[in-house]
Amino acid sequence: MNQASDQARPTPRAGIMDIEAYVPGKSTAPAGVAKVHKLSSNENPLGPSPKAIEAARDVAAKLDIYPDGTARRLREAIAEVHGLNPANIVCSNGSDEILGLLAQTYLAPGDEAVITEHGFMVYKIYIQSAGAVPVSVKETNERADVDAILAAVTPRTRIIFLANPNNPTGTYLPFQEVRRLHAGLPRNVLLVLDAAYAEYVRRNDYEAGVELVAGAENVVMTRTFSKLGLGGARIGWMYAPMHVIDAINRVRGPFNVNATAIEAGIAAIRDRAHVERSVAHNEAWLRWVSEELTKLGLRVTPSVGNFVLIHFPEDKKHSAAAADDYLSARGYILRRVSGYGFPNALRMSIGTEEANRGVVTTLATFLKS
Repeated sequence: MNQASDQARPTPRAGIMDIEAYVPGKSTAPAGVAKVHKLSSNENPLGPSPKAIEAARDVAAKLDIYPDGTARRLREAIAEVHGLNPANIVCSNGSDEILGLLAQTYLAPGDEAVITEHGFMVYKIYIQSAGAVPVSVKETNERADVDAILAAVTPRTRIIFLANPNNPTGTYLPFQEVRRLHAGLPRNVLLVLDAAYAEYVRRNDYEAGVELVAGAENVVMTRTFSKLGLGGARIGWMYAPMHVIDAINRVRGPFNVNATAIEAGIAAIRDRAHVERSVAHNEAWLRWVSEELTKLGLRVTPSVGNFVLIHFPEDKKHSAAAADDYLSARGYILRRVSGYGFPNALRMSIGTEEANRGVVTTLATFLKS
């Protein structure tokens, strides 16, 4: 583009067009497929809590009224369930918004933020959007490596983004490792613990981050309602020290959580029976899917989330791309993860019994072809 054309229209600031846009998982099958099982976005196969649906409907007649800009009642419900101080909580339009606000608030042009090589792609997007430099470190056995992260810290480092459990691998760091990471960081470096899948983890050595946040000035924990049935409502939240809360409240939108989301979220988080049903369903089918896919000769990264990462043979006939096409043509929509550094793998959300059994049966046929 020449100088004249540059001056003929507004142009983004330097670096924006270098950002690789986030591409969500596909949600449709080829034309003519009778039934579609969407297993590409880690959604809850049991759907939202019936109480959340009812609460959302009750808001419909009041959509002319602005929501509470502080989402006070939602923060109080979250605090009640998790045993927290509501003053240390900020709610958001999905946890993605909080992650972006943290980058916007704590990163300046030229600063660095550390991410892991298979970490959530939006971290890099938000870092670059702030004009900062993403520093990607290698993982070990598809799991975050504390020593590698600490080795990447420099005087220019301002944030560490750590998804625990991680998406798309499903692996996690035991909390002693998280504490070791925190202990090795300078006090001015913010450790962001993205615990989007925390509800699903059933390991004795895992913690989402509440205790670490409560005892530190440079740690925050982000969470979401999306994986337990409210992905469409877009509700996220952060638990953080008061000085971080104060800073984020100065830059977030004044009505960033809508009225429908607030009421649905309050009902959903208090419906512990639905949460437990969701977790129990996932625990049973995560194990079954992992075992059955392994029996087919496919490598499955051990996962503690509500999804599995499936690795395919190197031959082109049975590659991830070929498997994706084969599955899609039969109504099973999985997630391509080439952008995460896995060109020959697919991520599969744990779905309904019908969907889970269907994928395994279809892949068995595909691998024999």
